[in-house]
Amino acid sequence: MLKITRLETFVIGDGPGIDPDKGGVEPLACVRVHTDAGFVGLSEVFRVPPGVVQATVGGPDTHFGRLLLGQEITHPERLWQHVWDSLIHTNRRGWEIIILGALDVAIWDIYGQSLQQPVWQLLGGVQRGFFQTHRETRTRSVVPYCTIVSDVWGGEAMFTQQTRRVEQLLELGYRAFKVEPMMSTPGEIVELARRTRRLLGPGPTLMVDVGYLFNDVPTVARICRELEELDVYFFETPFPVDTPEPYARLAGLTSIPLAMGEHGVTRWEFLDMMDRGRVSIMQPYMTTCGGLTEAKRIVDFAVPRGALVCPGNWSTQILGAASVHLAAYSPITPYIEFAAAEAFDSPLRKELQELGLPVKNGEIAFPETPGIGYRLPDEVIEKYRMD
Repeated sequence: MLKITRLETFVIGDGPGIDPDKGGVEPLACVRVHTDAGFVGLSEVFRVPPGVVQATVGGPDTHFGRLLLGQEITHPERLWQHVWDSLIHTNRRGWEIIILGALDVAIWDIYGQSLQQPVWQLLGGVQRGFFQTHRETRTRSVVPYCTIVSDVWGGEAMFTQQTRRVEQLLELGYRAFKVEPMMSTPGEIVELARRTRRLLGPGPTLMVDVGYLFNDVPTVARICRELEELDVYFFETPFPVDTPEPYARLAGLTSIPLAMGEHGVTRWEFLDMMDRGRVSIMQPYMTTCGGLTEAKRIVDFAVPRGALVCPGNWSTQILGAASVHLAAYSPITPYIEFAAAEAFDSPLRKELQELGLPVKNGEIAFPETPGIGYRLPDEVIEKYRMD
């Protein structure tokens, strides 16, 4: 029997005054789930105020402690459903589900350790039928795409800094890149993409993310017409995701696949964007969407709809390790998002990446370590502790 005996929360970060939009790690709540057999599962809780996590994950008097302490880990999906069912009269879209997602990842970590298997094998293994794959997709690895941001938005300073960062990472062997001309004009968006494609040449993959910048379809359709000649793999969040209607209209006007999902919570939001919004690249964060349990369901919804799932991660490689496990399970995940520490001035981001799954020749091999395979030493926690 394997029972949950303690829920632990701690907060780490690069320190006060760090700008997460420049690559620093903002105060980040992490959770550890302890068991009576000595197995400990780890996860992070991206973009939930740390105080909320600390108030709800802990002893038996806390929200999640009341639901999980003493529970037997027969299977992570049973515990996920146990918590989900208890939330029917509260809020099954907001912070509760994101925190549940982090706890779910930690419980999958424990489950894999207890069975001496990497989590992706327990999700179902590599689902790539011989007759439905070509040589490039019949792999035992996933390609990280590097998200590139800059200290300023718009104009020559943005062009210069983002292309320099792309060049730096290209020289290190990375081979897929997402530039982010946020808060920029339509002309600046196209110009950054054009300069980046010129730098990359025809081989490496290029994505573009404008961070919910527009409200009208005609403007974005004009941008897409110019981007189409630059072989852009996807165009991310041109509109707010409060309604799928503009996405559906734009999808009928461009050949570039549209992408969304960084803040998507539960499979139902992703289903709506696929079915009504005609979005074809799903980007769930492994904790934000509701955990690996829910991310697996998003993959299972996406396959019969002909969509791709490219997990998002503008956070650390604690979260990134869980993304690799979903990619190993999924037959429709050629890329995962990766905030490469080499491009940013963040001591914590660098240390967490060095502790994570290594990138070799632009790829991350499917892990063989039991569980998620990410271990965070206590000395690193103490060095960056912010709670």
